[in-house]
Order: sequence, then C-alpha cells, then structure tokens
Amino acid sequence: MNVDKETLLLIFVACTGAAVLMQAFVLLGMLFALRKAIKVAQVQMEQLSTDVFPLVKDTRELLTRVGPKIESVATDVAVLVNRVREQSTKVEASAGDILDRVYKQTSRVDMMLTHALDTVDRAGAVVAEVISVPLRQLAGFAAFARAALGTFRSGPPQPQTEPRPTHSAADKDLFV
Repeated sequence: MNVDKETLLLIFVACTGAAVLMQAFVLLGMLFALRKAIKVAQVQMEQLSTDVFPLVKDTRELLTRVGPKIESVATDVAVLVNRVREQSTKVEASAGDILDRVYKQTSRVDMMLTHALDTVDRAGAVVAEVISVPLRQLAGFAAFARAALGTFRSGPPQPQTEPRPTHSAADKDLFV
C-alpha cells in the first residue's frame, strides 16, 4: 500500500471535518438545552416576582406606616422608665422617712407604756402593802376571837385517859 501524501491529507481533513461537525452538533444540542433551561428559569422568576414583590411592597408600606409609631412608642417607653425611676427614688426616700418616724414613735410609745406599767406595778405594790397589813391584823384579831370563843364554849378541859400517839404505825419504816 502505497499511500501518497495527498490521500493522507484528504483522510486527515475528512476526519477533522467530521470531528468539527460532531462538535457543532453537540454545541447546538447544548444551545437548545440552555434555551429551554432559561425559559423555565424565566417562568419561575416571573412566578416568584408575582408572589414575592407584592409581599415586599406590602411590607415596605407597613414599615413606612408603622415606623414612626414604633419610634414614638420607644420614646414614650423611655420617658415612662425615667419617670418610674424618679418616682421610685422619691418613694424610697419617703419610705425611709416614714420608717424613721415610725421607729421614733414606737420607741416613744414603748417608753410611755413601760413607765405606765411600772407605775401601775408600784401602785399595786403600795395598795397590797397598805391593805395587807390591816387585813393581817384583822385576820389575827379574828383568829384570836375564834380561839377565845371556842375556849369559852368548850368549857373546862377534860383529862385525857389515854395518851395520844405521836406517830402512825405505818410510819415505822420512815426515817426523817
């Protein structure tokens, strides 16, 4: 086989042409697939934009309407917190003053009641002493009168025939 250069060159050009043609078909298939994918992506983007953009628009409108109100509320809350702090400081100071006054008054009332109870105790002791001495004397006189009357009523003493025992028979084991 004697192949000359021209034949070889013609075979080489034919193979190269076939490869280029095959590459063109592959690129053309890729182009059609890419166009189809772009169309699907566009449809999805349109659907997404029809769903999301109204939501974004409504949210933006809501924020533009509510934004100043939120700022106003935040300012009012800050003012309220400052006032509550001021009032709590005043209440704390007032409570401290009231507690000091209550402490002083309770100390004063305690001293007054202690003094009054001491006075009542002393007066009770004096009254008991003043009354008990004459009552003891009166009781002594009454005992004397009873003994005297008892003696006068009973008559002369009778002699005892039997001596009285000074202890009981049950006391024999007891030692004092």
